[in-house]
Amino acid sequence: MKDRRVERGRWGESVARRHLESMGWEIVAVNWRCRYGEIDIVALDGADLVFVEVRTRSSNRFGTAAESVDWRKQRKVRQVAAAFLAANSVCASRYRFDMISIRRSDGGQAPDLLHFRNAF
Repeated sequence: MKDRRVERGRWGESVARRHLESMGWEIVAVNWRCRYGEIDIVALDGADLVFVEVRTRSSNRFGTAAESVDWRKQRKVRQVAAAFLAANSVCASRYRFDMISIRRSDGGQAPDLLHFRNAF
């Protein structure tokens, strides 16, 4: 069960990376970890440094992927982002937090992807 969740999460992150790259974003880091946790994607959108949380679901049975990013997860992502900024010298004029919600479709159809800018 956990292996399928990890596989689905990695698949969703690769879909999200391709989405961001198709918009001309530069991927700075993927699955960046520190003692506070992990950031799925760090990217440059022009002069903005963007910390992207990716959530992938196979159904909305227990709520949407976007609904799963509660205040606790937002706080954790902010902590990890602060650690990333302290550990890396990335030239950016501003930073923000985006969220990408992906619902994997059955039958090989394209996944449903929603990109929330300034999500939190």
